[in-house]
Amino acid sequence: MSAIDSYTDLTRSVSKNLTPLRTHNAEVMQGFGALSKAALAPGALDEKTKELIAMAIGVAARCDACLGFHAKALVRLGATPEEFREMLGVAVYMGGGPSLMYAANALAAFEEFSAQAA
Repeated sequence: MSAIDSYTDLTRSVSKNLTPLRTHNAEVMQGFGALSKAALAPGALDEKTKELIAMAIGVAARCDACLGFHAKALVRLGATPEEFREMLGVAVYMGGGPSLMYAANALAAFEEFSAQAA
């Protein structure tokens, strides 16, 4: 596994650390929440496809917390390991070598949440 011991712990920690922003930057956080809800709402693309895109961007941008949050969402939405690995190929293609390293971490996050869901 990567330097992250648990993506479950990471997502909990980040969520906890966002609490002051929810309190002191309520309008910004509400706006971000509304943006997220609107961006992920089913349309021409379903929610799972949009989450796969978000994960690919998280890998390319090398965002550890993104890996956890989007892996958890993808497990909830029923993404298959095959879909996940295929998305990682596109993320690596778009992000190069650094994305390859993060693709390994993304797979670890997906596997962690999949094991918890089983």
